[in-house]
Amino acid sequence: MQQNDPQVWTAVDAYAQERLIGPDEVLDAALAAADEAGLPQIAVAANQGKLLHLLALTRGARRILEIGTLAGYSTIWLARALPAGGTLTTLEIDPAHAAVATANLDRAGLADRVEVRVGPARDSLAQLIDQGAGPYDFFFIDADKANIPHYVEAALALARPGAVMVVDNVVRGGRLADPDSTDEAVRGVRRMHELLAGDRRLDATTVQTVGTKGYDGFTLIRVADAAVED
Repeated sequence: MQQNDPQVWTAVDAYAQERLIGPDEVLDAALAAADEAGLPQIAVAANQGKLLHLLALTRGARRILEIGTLAGYSTIWLARALPAGGTLTTLEIDPAHAAVATANLDRAGLADRVEVRVGPARDSLAQLIDQGAGPYDFFFIDADKANIPHYVEAALALARPGAVMVVDNVVRGGRLADPDSTDEAVRGVRRMHELLAGDRRLDATTVQTVGTKGYDGFTLIRVADAAVED
């Protein structure tokens, strides 16, 4: 078996999913609804959804903010990690996507703990900050990459000390390492890394991944427990 063969990556994901996750009618129905509505097939893989779930559980998150809803697949994984009384707010720019997500969340029995806000994420984040909506314990950022630095800064303004952020799709097939890239998504994730490198309130690492979604990766960020003095 060739270790760099995408078929091998997919086989490993399938093996791990069968052993550690198993079938889930609610999540399968969410993906089917997304396909039926013609949404792009860019939801996180099942093992990545389970990772988000476990990270939110480990953090003990009671309040979660997700930037980028799509059909609500990752939203379901995250909302299932909430304790009684916990809440999740998810931001989606496309009303059609939000409608599919809302139906999926209702089918999953999670509508009572999830708020879907429709509109550009920058506007929704500004509204949340103005409303004093924080603090949040956990963030999943999976939206347009050109605006990623802004999303991280806004999340920091809404974060509880010790909060955790996960930013998806940051490796861009390895192009993250290309300083000459003119791709706005690559430039956005590179700017985010510069932001993280220069802000002592944030501690982070980026992990490369392979699997059913190809070659990419995510950045894991932790907010400092208290204000850091210069």
